[in-house]
Formats: sequence, C-alpha cells, structure tokens
Amino acid sequence: MNCLQNLLKEPPIVGSRSMRRPSPLNLASGASTSSAESGAVEAGTEKSDTYSTNMTQAMGAVLTYRHELGMNYNFIRPDLIVGSCLQSPLDVDKLRNIGVKTVFCLQQDPDLEDFDAFDLRLRLPAVISKLHKLVNHNGGVTYIHCTAGLGRAPAVTLAYMFWILGYSLNEGHQLLQSKRACFPKLEAIKLATADILTGLSKNSITLKWESDSCSSVEISGLDVGWGQIIPLTYNKEKRAWYLERELPEGRYEYKYIVDGKWVCNDNEKKTKANADGHVNNYVQVSRDGTSDEERELRERLTGQNPDLTKEERLMIREYLEQYVER
Repeated sequence: MNCLQNLLKEPPIVGSRSMRRPSPLNLASGASTSSAESGAVEAGTEKSDTYSTNMTQAMGAVLTYRHELGMNYNFIRPDLIVGSCLQSPLDVDKLRNIGVKTVFCLQQDPDLEDFDAFDLRLRLPAVISKLHKLVNHNGGVTYIHCTAGLGRAPAVTLAYMFWILGYSLNEGHQLLQSKRACFPKLEAIKLATADILTGLSKNSITLKWESDSCSSVEISGLDVGWGQIIPLTYNKEKRAWYLERELPEGRYEYKYIVDGKWVCNDNEKKTKANADGHVNNYVQVSRDGTSDEERELRERLTGQNPDLTKEERLMIREYLEQYVER
C-alpha cells in the first residue's frame, strides 16, 4: 500500500512512499487495565471531545469523533473507502485484506485547519491530481482518510467523484451521505471547480472599523478561517482601523473582534442569522475584466446543482494530469 501524508498542509510530494505501520498498541484481550492505560483512555476521550467540539463549531454541524474506539470507515463505492486514521498494525492488515492498494492520508497538525474551506479550495487541485495519478498507477481499492474521516477526506472524495468519476456534485454528495455521515465543504469544491475552468485571480478589498476608543481590532473568518485572526491597523488621521487584503473571487464571511469582544460591523453587509442565531459580516469579491461567458460559467458552477459537460470534465482531467506542484 502507498500513503501520502500532510497533503492539505504542504504541497504534495512527487511520487509515493510505502506506508509505515503505526506504532504497536497493547491489543491483548482479557488483560488487566493499569492506571497508565486508564489514563491513556481518559486522555483519548478528552482529545476526542475537544476535537468534536472544534469540529461542530467550525463546520456548523453536530459531528462526533471517538478516537478511542479505533479506526472506522465506509465503502462509498466498491473501489473507494472513506474513513478515520489508522491506529494499529492490525488496521494495516485489515485494509490489505479487503483489497486496499493505496492509503491516501490527509492528516495534518494542527487539525483545526481541517475545517478551513478557503484552504481546501486552493489545495484541492493539487490533492486530486495526486490522488488521480496514484489510483491509476496502483489500481485496487483506495482508502482516503483524515483524522476523523468527516471533513477533509469526504471533501476530497467528493471532488474526485465530481471531477474524475463523472458524478454530478449533488449525486456524489447524496451517495456519500448515504454511506457515511460527514460534512464535506460543498462551496469549496464548487469554487475550486470554477477556478480551474475560469482561472484564479484576486482583487483587493478594504475593511474598516470606525473607532478611536478601542485598543485592538481584529478579524476572524474571511480567508483564514474561524480559528485564526488578522489584526487591523489603526490610522490616527482617519481615526479608524483598516485591513487591506487580496482575495480570490467568492463570498467571505467574517467577524470583528474589538477589545476581545466578537461583534458585527453595522456599516458592512451582514448575513441572515444561521440555525444557532449567529450573524456575520460578509463581502462578495469579484474580479475585474470578467467576460459574460466566464461570469455565466462561474455562476452555473457555484449554483445549487452544478454539473460538468463532457468537455469541461475532459478539461479538468487534462489539467489535473498535467498539474505540476509549485
């Protein structure tokens, strides 16, 4: 089996490498549980709770991962599996016995980046290019996993089904959800598709917080995700805080953090309240010089039920096959 690690954290490496077996665990049945083992189980449970909480907050859906219960997975197709991370040598043997030829590893540290839709959008072409080439080379069954198998792995699987295997995005999403409860970032896949077919360009935006009575103003969300912040710069002459940033075309939600308090800016566009009652600011970024044909194509690909024509799917396949890592 082959394994690629950290594909969503760093640029993919050329080629593949043999999968190393995880460090052996104490799997003996009937053995008494020592205080050290009990502590390890408690630590694992606490880690799972923290991860599940972060995942729920960032993804807007209640999803639970229990690392201490071991590897779990689901066949999406006879040749494609989505699951959680491998934890023991027995997991390697189990996958080999069901015909797995490639283990496609998307784990990263810190795992909170798992939920960053903007990062996923930018990295998907490189990741799917590597996956496509490996599947063609190795054949057999492919096992795609991240940490919990609920975010990155389903998103990569769905993009692969959409771009390579011929599914519409909704058809692939329904099949994926029927096999495994998960939360792939559909908007990231839509935008990545449009980026490939229309090009990825950026435009400059300026965000402003008018106040001279606060000591710090930051923004979370935007293109860095909800787990990170960007500080604004204070302009004494204008008595306001500013952020200038270049962003690819798309819609970005964000929120201000003023002296540690999360607030919306009433002078900027706001979303409707979500299921939890949260309201964010948002900005719609468009690029200059876009033709009517490109605009219509991007609108179709980022709409409610996007699909690809045979010509578009062929263009994407050729793009991925010729993709060169930067």
